[in-house]
Amino acid sequence: MENKDSRSTTIPKIALGAWSWGAGAAGGDQVFGNHLFEAELKPVFEKAMECGLNLWDTAAVYGEGTSERILGSFVKDERRDSIILSTKFTPQIASDSPDAMQEMINGSKERLHTDVIDVYWIHNPMDVEKWTPDLIPLAKSGQIKTIGVSNHNLAEIKRANEILAADGLKVSAVQNHYSLLHRSSERAGILDYCKENGITFYSYMVLEQGALTGRYSEENPFPEGTGRGEAYNPYLKELTALIDELKIIGTRFDASPAQVATAWAIAKGTLPIIGVTKVGQVEEAAKAAQIVLTADEISRLERLGDETGVHTLREWEKEM
Repeated sequence: MENKDSRSTTIPKIALGAWSWGAGAAGGDQVFGNHLFEAELKPVFEKAMECGLNLWDTAAVYGEGTSERILGSFVKDERRDSIILSTKFTPQIASDSPDAMQEMINGSKERLHTDVIDVYWIHNPMDVEKWTPDLIPLAKSGQIKTIGVSNHNLAEIKRANEILAADGLKVSAVQNHYSLLHRSSERAGILDYCKENGITFYSYMVLEQGALTGRYSEENPFPEGTGRGEAYNPYLKELTALIDELKIIGTRFDASPAQVATAWAIAKGTLPIIGVTKVGQVEEAAKAAQIVLTADEISRLERLGDETGVHTLREWEKEM
């Protein structure tokens, strides 16, 4: 049994992230300082579908299921085959039941109003030996189309692939933190491994939760008391030269710093996940997919990213 996404030819260049939707533990209010629900987000979803951005990434853990619930409230009114749904099993919130993964995906399917998850991820590698085998019955029963692992290092990805291969399955997607400030997956050889093995690398936090958009500065910091405020406010001065270069390159394309940073991630052969909470952000993302950077622009951005000295490893992550 080959584990492939039957719609692989129609996957857009950019995925849209719903981490900042909803509220609750690990939700949009705590991490981003947002309080966004169906009324504010429906136009965002509609604009994305209009732009052909139909790949949505969420997780059961985001806002204790509220992110999935909001997304699902929109999905139920659409033709199911017009949307690609990506969600995650998070070991940290799993029950002690031997059917913990089945239980979590049941909740996700209910909230998302679907019988099938297009891309299903093990969110964090708490125990590769324990959790990877639980994906096999989900794939074989048709509940999931594509297997992914997130926040796994190269050894863990290879081990997951070995476990799955025994049943004729494979890891088809890897999702790790990857940005101009955080290229550990590239340096560890994960990007090369994915390229060599036909694995799609989804890059999350490409915009560092807004730090690379040019919107925030020492004069206009992130909201206090939020996860991203604590992570980035101390380093806004160090990011100035990189943001300035993103702006300079952007003038060639009439593009924002966020669009250029997104285009960089695409140029590196990754599929960036861009969190969206406003219609304008969706439109920006759609245009970013059309930007083609030169090799010189890419190397300039990477040099400035390295020179910031900013280390954006977050509390749930590890070095790759």
